[in-house]
Amino acid sequence: LGCKHYRRNNKLRANCCGGWFTCRFCHNDASDHQIIRKETKTMMCMYCQTIQPAAQHCVNERCGREMARYFCPECVLWDDTPNKSIYHCPDCGICRVGQGLDKDYFHCKKCNVCMAITLKNRHKCIERNLESDCPICGEYMFTSTTTVIFMPCGHCIHYMCHRRYVRTSYQCPTCLKSLADMTQYFRSLDALMESQQMPPQYDNYRSIILCNDCEKKSVAKYHFLYHKCVSCKSYNTKTIKILRDGAETELVTGSIFNPDGTISPPEPGAVLGVNNSSNITLVENGMDFDQDWSQNGHTNRTNDISPSEHSPMDLGEGSGEPELDREHF
Repeated sequence: LGCKHYRRNNKLRANCCGGWFTCRFCHNDASDHQIIRKETKTMMCMYCQTIQPAAQHCVNERCGREMARYFCPECVLWDDTPNKSIYHCPDCGICRVGQGLDKDYFHCKKCNVCMAITLKNRHKCIERNLESDCPICGEYMFTSTTTVIFMPCGHCIHYMCHRRYVRTSYQCPTCLKSLADMTQYFRSLDALMESQQMPPQYDNYRSIILCNDCEKKSVAKYHFLYHKCVSCKSYNTKTIKILRDGAETELVTGSIFNPDGTISPPEPGAVLGVNNSSNITLVENGMDFDQDWSQNGHTNRTNDISPSEHSPMDLGEGSGEPELDREHF
């Protein structure tokens, strides 16, 4: 019994509108308003149709059925999915998938999210990290029903949004830091720069650049597309100013240097001096982006999902799929 979202043997009455629904998702899908789940007080047993206070077992003595293997009176949550461990985190204020705090997960007070215990003292803390919108789809991630992961820089993103995003960019969409070890790719750019020299009329041009990876400024030889950071050797940089013969010229993104040394206004849609290779695939030259991710660990997913939506992390430790766990209310 239940719905596409949850296995359970009861229906709940929404306190907001008085309607009967199998779960809060069923209510929200059918209504023009959101249910306040913690205000739910009444349920109906699907076996005997007895209306009664929300609880784990039916109060009808002739029935007495268990509504679900797991029941949280605080979240008013029932889940009868077999072999699924769930616990309530008092700091998150919601139920999450896992054995429990100090078992396979811990709650980071600064990030305000439950994480795999293997990440304790090993992750980059960002205050109230998960209380933000996905930089790709815009969904609020703290209560998201979609798997969320930490990127190496510490910022969060939906797992599937991340998979699609890295096909076209290697930069974090929030802070622009590199999302993987780009050493091999940057070496290929070194070879490209060596084999394809700039025209001689640009020999006197230099660019002041800011590295997105080490956050340091440096001066690099001017190039149409690529500028290498002097400090960390990364090409993940952006141009701040362009210098010619010792005189500073403010960068106008897309500006064109003419052979006579003049600068023409940018053409419509032109982009110059920003080093974001939009066509790079992060699986090349033997470098597998997802291989890097398998070393980063995961956080505890919230449990607002149907069994068909479970990621490999639901099958136990060591699946190699890093994630921020979804909520289970």
